[in-house]
Amino acid sequence: MKRTGVLLAAVLLLGVFSGQALAGQIVVNGSTTVLPIAQAAAEAFMEAHPDVNISISGGGSGNGIKAIIDGTTDIANSSRFIKQSEVEAAVKNGAYPVPFAVAVDAIIPVVHPSNPVKDLTIEQLRDIYMGKITNWKELGGADRKIAAVTRDTSSGTFEVWEEKVMNKEKIMPQAQVVASSGAMAQSVAGNPGAVGYIGIGYLESSTKAVTVNGVEGNAKNALNGSFPVSRYLFMFTPGWPEGEVMEFMNFILSDAGQKIVEESGFVPLR
Repeated sequence: MKRTGVLLAAVLLLGVFSGQALAGQIVVNGSTTVLPIAQAAAEAFMEAHPDVNISISGGGSGNGIKAIIDGTTDIANSSRFIKQSEVEAAVKNGAYPVPFAVAVDAIIPVVHPSNPVKDLTIEQLRDIYMGKITNWKELGGADRKIAAVTRDTSSGTFEVWEEKVMNKEKIMPQAQVVASSGAMAQSVAGNPGAVGYIGIGYLESSTKAVTVNGVEGNAKNALNGSFPVSRYLFMFTPGWPEGEVMEFMNFILSDAGQKIVEESGFVPLR
């Protein structure tokens, strides 16, 4: 949970939501984790500003940032921070990415509801995804083969998991790869032997969250950083935002926008 000072400074500099009459098109692309926040905020914003049209697509954090680099989006949703190499590529194309933290999240391991396992350590999770632990009975569960489910490499969630859980160790090639957070939840819900990982906003009764190192993945622990796999969720603009894009960012960072973050199942910044 770093870069707080820089990001809060950006929030303060944006100012307040003006409510002025606006018109235009806003293109938003990127993370499927941030997608529910962006969609709900866009609906509320367009209701207040009927002459503004906001088009939103997923595709993963990496694809959203690539769209910033290529100049094909106004806002990139990302569940990870931008890489230095991506900043350099953007600058070469005349874009100067500006980060805005819009929410706090926890990446929570999930299993099938029938699985009796309640807690996993970081080391156990790493060993599962490396293929060193292959049966739930090794972890106090049933005698059932573990089916590890992971995200595609363009996913910011994958990159945070790789950094904070895998410690840069490689995920085994036998792991099932899915392209979105929703697909991850669906895959785990349909397989009694499965284990996966999703953002806090995607938790539902069809999967069971497990604690990590004995710490529950909830709003309080995500915000204070005690949950081992906590992170900020971002929106990036290709330069300092102006016009309707600035007003949309103002709205997301306002009290009303942060209420939408909370209603979407994520953790507001304040």
